[in-house]
Amino acid sequence: MLLLYLLSFAAAIQAQNQLLPGSCNFESHTCGYTSDADFTSWILHKDGRFVAVDAATSDLQADGSGADAAGPQKETTGILLSPALEQDEWSCLRLVYQITGSGGLAVLQRTEGKSFDKPLWSSQETSDSWVISSMDLQNNTEPYRVVVEGKPGGIPGSSVAIFEIHISPGYCLDCDFEESHLCGYSNQWNANVNWYVGGGGGQLLHNDMPNDHTYNNKTGHLMYVDSVYAKTFKEVAKLVSPMTRVPMSGCLSFQYQRSEERGNLFSVFTRDRLGQYQELWRAEKENQNEWSRTLGEWIPVQVDLKAPYSVQVVFEVAFNSQRGGRVAVDDISFSPEFCSTDSEPTFDPSIVNCNFESGLCQYAQDQVVGSWRRVSVKPNIFRNGDHTTGAGSFLLAHSRLNPSSTYVNRLIGPTLPGNTNFCLRFYFSLRGFNQTDRALAVYLQPLQQSSSQEKIWTQAEKSRGIWIGTDVTFQTSQPAKVVFVSTCRSFWDCGSVALDDISLSLGDCQLTAGSLTSSLPGHCDFEAGLCGYTQEKQSDVADWERRRGPTPTSYTGPRGDHSTGLGYYLYMEASPLLPGQSVRLLSSILRGSRGPQCLRFFYHMYGSGTGQLNIRLSKDGEDVLLWQRSGEQSVAWLRATVEYRCDRQHQIVFEAIRGSSVRSDIAIDDIVLEGGPCSEMEIKATVGTSNEIE
Repeated sequence: MLLLYLLSFAAAIQAQNQLLPGSCNFESHTCGYTSDADFTSWILHKDGRFVAVDAATSDLQADGSGADAAGPQKETTGILLSPALEQDEWSCLRLVYQITGSGGLAVLQRTEGKSFDKPLWSSQETSDSWVISSMDLQNNTEPYRVVVEGKPGGIPGSSVAIFEIHISPGYCLDCDFEESHLCGYSNQWNANVNWYVGGGGGQLLHNDMPNDHTYNNKTGHLMYVDSVYAKTFKEVAKLVSPMTRVPMSGCLSFQYQRSEERGNLFSVFTRDRLGQYQELWRAEKENQNEWSRTLGEWIPVQVDLKAPYSVQVVFEVAFNSQRGGRVAVDDISFSPEFCSTDSEPTFDPSIVNCNFESGLCQYAQDQVVGSWRRVSVKPNIFRNGDHTTGAGSFLLAHSRLNPSSTYVNRLIGPTLPGNTNFCLRFYFSLRGFNQTDRALAVYLQPLQQSSSQEKIWTQAEKSRGIWIGTDVTFQTSQPAKVVFVSTCRSFWDCGSVALDDISLSLGDCQLTAGSLTSSLPGHCDFEAGLCGYTQEKQSDVADWERRRGPTPTSYTGPRGDHSTGLGYYLYMEASPLLPGQSVRLLSSILRGSRGPQCLRFFYHMYGSGTGQLNIRLSKDGEDVLLWQRSGEQSVAWLRATVEYRCDRQHQIVFEAIRGSSVRSDIAIDDIVLEGGPCSEMEIKATVGTSNEIE
């Protein structure tokens, strides 16, 4: 027994030694973690070994008198900052936490010199016990801090608590099951068959457990599932990994053994956020000689894992009866290198992306039928420009029709691999069609001549001459190409079709919807609100208004937003204002940076009485003008880029000033604020009276 104790103690010491700086169990101190003085303090509970922030404590701290218990609680935020960390290798952060009542918890990464923290993970799920979550920390050559943001909700007694923070080298998928938290792996509960922890010198259900693979003894740990309690046909047990938080491609390795060849089916899958499964590997039947040799032995497995979006790895065992035996798993690991040099690299979907600013990219015209023209429209007050900048290039079909013209235009994309899910996004605009069912369609054209093409999207409604964004989820069963087809019924019933900003990503469109602009710090498309921007109440007499569709006043304002054509934007309604009055929108407080910062946004200034749009930097109570446009600019959304420097706390201010008449609506959309110099050139609009296509 002494030997077993010493081996267990040695394993615990080894696991402890693997912890990296930034780890803390909050047993007697906070390990260098500090509360941000501008927010509510986290309290160390020495008797309970955790730190917590709750609404009740914060109210008492705020005014010294406490809050009315019967009234609503104020919103509380506590920011916990780690010491500066320098880790240039990949590591895994595991957080043991609990949200009681209501509230939210988020983990972010703060790098010196950047105005925004990088989101790593967040949750608003409450629980009655401690919960573990894992997140990968990618290679970082610059020092950074871990930021833990707790927001207890308004329900009395709500709190957010942290029990442990563990940072260990390697990937969050790696696990030898020697620690009590099991690296965040969990059993998906089944009434009859489940995964259990085996080893550790004693067994609850079985005394004939094998040695674990890590230490090759009875004290090491492993995961196993047994058919002894199977009651129905196809009883299934699932061991589920933590959700990956970053794109990952490489080799997944693990060890397994089975006590019976028949009666069980052992498979490994990936499962995405939508619950969709994709099989990675399945245990095959060994021949008699191999089976007798491998019975009771650990068998190594290596399988390529390609996860461009968040997935869980699921180890699944299905039993047909109580005689299905036992399956054990140990020593799961991940490597960024593929298992074999013959493995095909992850397909790069960006080869399909094109904004047509520099040509057709990797698209080709079908020479047998009519061609799409690459055109541009200078900013004017009559006709829309492109979607990318408002003054760039896009594709146009049926622009030079005559009675002898071909009524079909086909644009053919690059080759896509088979057996893959994709999300296609693009923008289109229709003009002049009486019937739109064939105005624009997207097909999947297999490379094999014997296979017929498949329609994956068609336009069903008129776009009112504005840019409409759409997305299409599709799957290729074999190598194929995406083809954009526009068809006219006749010369007399034919309009123009415009196409721009095509992009492709791996996975279902719903998987990448959460990673679009508004989910990133400094980005806002106003689809879900103001993203932390606030209205200034002191000096202006009105507010920016959030709206979708056209503005109420004719001959001014946009007819739709820039993001999708059907979403939301902010605008100044000129009607209730007097000439010279303004509305101001303030960003959240930005930390500042020694390097350049880049602000990009789209603005819409159309109307004979249009006033002025200013971008200001507010710091130390003073405003500095960064950018300005006056008067009518275009009927299209135009892109603005503003590069600036500020090494102290500041805010960005969007100020719209009403012009001489009610036709003075000014709108903004799709704000992006990030570190680094601006790579795009500013589009300077020279308003023209011509709407000719070039």
